Amino acid sequence: KRPQDRIPLDAMQSTWKKTLQAPVKERGFELEPSLLETSVEMKGKSDSSLKHGSVVIAAITSCTNTSNPSVMMAAGLLAKKAVERGLRPAEWVKTSLGPGSRVVTDYLNAAGLTKPLEELGFHTVGYGCTTCIGNSGPLDDEIVTAIQEGNLVTASVLSGNRNFEGRISPHVKANYLASPPLVVAYSLAGTVDIDLSKESLGRDSQGKEVFLREIWPSFQEIASVQDQIKREMYQKEYGKPDQHSPLWGTIDSSAGSEYQWNEDSTYIQNPPFFQGMSMELKALEDIEGARVLVKVGDSVTTDHISPAGAFAAETPAGKYLQERGVERKDFNSYGSRRGNDRIMTRGTFANVRLRNQMAPGTEGGFTRHLESGQEMSIYEASLRYKESGTPLIVLAGKEYGTGSSRDWAAKGTFLLGVRVVVATSYERIHRSNLVGMGVLPLQFLDGATHESLGLSGEETYSVIGLNDSIRPGQQLMLKADGSEIPVLCRLDTPVEIEYFRNGGILHTVLRNFLRNDS
Repeated sequence: KRPQDRIPLDAMQSTWKKTLQAPVKERGFELEPSLLETSVEMKGKSDSSLKHGSVVIAAITSCTNTSNPSVMMAAGLLAKKAVERGLRPAEWVKTSLGPGSRVVTDYLNAAGLTKPLEELGFHTVGYGCTTCIGNSGPLDDEIVTAIQEGNLVTASVLSGNRNFEGRISPHVKANYLASPPLVVAYSLAGTVDIDLSKESLGRDSQGKEVFLREIWPSFQEIASVQDQIKREMYQKEYGKPDQHSPLWGTIDSSAGSEYQWNEDSTYIQNPPFFQGMSMELKALEDIEGARVLVKVGDSVTTDHISPAGAFAAETPAGKYLQERGVERKDFNSYGSRRGNDRIMTRGTFANVRLRNQMAPGTEGGFTRHLESGQEMSIYEASLRYKESGTPLIVLAGKEYGTGSSRDWAAKGTFLLGVRVVVATSYERIHRSNLVGMGVLPLQFLDGATHESLGLSGEETYSVIGLNDSIRPGQQLMLKADGSEIPVLCRLDTPVEIEYFRNGGILHTVLRNFLRNDS
């Protein structure tokens, strides 16, 4: 579930079995023993059944790996040997190749390795962010139905650099990062519930078992094809890059020094970051009467906060697009619509794997609106709190905001009306981004957690001690009903205090610009 959780190949199967039953707070799936052998037949597929651990996505993707010639050549060589032995991926595996450079295609062609990769289904789908940013595309309906019927924990294996929950596909719960040749290997195995150091990938055309060690390319084999990589390939592809995408030149664009906003656009809208801004700074004051919108545990990532992948029709973002005549097939992804704050605000805390403790038993972007007691989407609840003038707070555990340095994780938090985040600890960049959006990051002292302090999230909160004389690293008082909890103010530098007093870095820059311009 996290890029840093490294698993040796020979420990993959045993780790997988433990993960299936491990508690959610230990990054497991909490399956009951009676459910471990669940198997669901797929309609329309020839005698095929999906199980926990079935690999439904195998993707060679991300420029961080596919610009490395040695691993790409290794993937091609492994594919060539697999084809020669008559191996093919399991029919439920969706395979794809998304190189980070057109040069990859050139040297795979020159080495004669494109054809075997394509014979295994690894066709080139594009030259940019694909599966690891959530652009894996839809799974076959038969596969989705089987996953849902059996509540299966299926897997993806990709050579990307991110594998956070809900990012790769809303239907795939377990995501593993691997080298390109291992992606090919797991596509052949069709499952992560296997020890590839001992068990076979399948049988060849003579019925003989084929093991990974038999088709894994040697260093000498990789070196022998790397001489196909020529300087001229890079000169051809990067010398005149505009020739590769003529469609860009056909897009109409407006002239002038100011961008002409289109109110009908569902991709780009004028964000409301400067609405109500004046040149005069307001005095810092205590925050009173805040209610908890979201309460989460440890290692909540920026993908949990602001997902980048696809979204469903019934989500707030999906409803917004449908109301404007956009069909489901044209939704695209959160990442592609990051220029539209209406989409991104609706998508904040909308990751399908988010577990908000304010709405126990749910998974996804739900909360309980405390003023009415009703369960609803986090976005809808934020609107109701805005109507009543209620400031909002987020309670979190350790490593809050880990993962990608996604600006919308802070922007969306701000636009939902969240004034304060209180966590046990923060990922460095996300804490800084919160300050940059005028959201106050507070930290429990001495490793305390909202659990150890007995905070249910139903309390009414106040932050006491906020004033214009605040200093970096100062302690403030968090009041939760009758309890008083000392917390560390994570405005760590005088510059961050200036940002916060201005309402964020955007307001700071604009005010300074206008003052200097006058």
